[in-house]
Amino acid sequence: MATQVIGITGGIGSGKSVVSRILRACGYTVYDCDSRAKVIMDQDPDMHHKIAEMIDSSAINADGSINRPRLAQIVFGDSAKLAILNTIVHKAVFSDIQACARLTPGVFFVESAILYSSGLWKYVNRIWEVSADIETRISRVAARDNASRQQVLQRIYSQEHEVKPDACTIIPEVIQNNNGSALLPQIRAILATNI
Repeated sequence: MATQVIGITGGIGSGKSVVSRILRACGYTVYDCDSRAKVIMDQDPDMHHKIAEMIDSSAINADGSINRPRLAQIVFGDSAKLAILNTIVHKAVFSDIQACARLTPGVFFVESAILYSSGLWKYVNRIWEVSADIETRISRVAARDNASRQQVLQRIYSQEHEVKPDACTIIPEVIQNNNGSALLPQIRAILATNI
């Protein structure tokens, strides 16, 4: 079982995924919440049943798969149903994280853009917060997603709710990832502190 579970978080364009790739290259296991949530949503019939029952049966196709466009249309027009969907997905992802952590000796990393608002912070021992200045983040996301500055800013502002809650007593270890930042020395220094 993992001796430590470390959450990696940060705003869009901060470079969480780059830090995760470096950790994987160093031999560590990194759980990507976004990609695993999609896999779980596609493969978990229990989740499909809950979505049909608690949100809307039209969000499930005749073959039992999720009708993603319909589900998005429903939940983004109804904040209560979005909250229900988040609860369903977060519960399944948290269970999956715990199962994977039990199979991972040493350190287990979890990458999540919504570490705080999802409640995932309650399941980690340490938090690494990847940070970059706003202009660096805008240019990265605009180039990556072929998006306008305004579109990127809207996405950044939509994440403003993602703040460390008062109940979270873990002090994040910050990794600066502005253009020209050397990530590997920062990662090695943090790894050397308590791992």
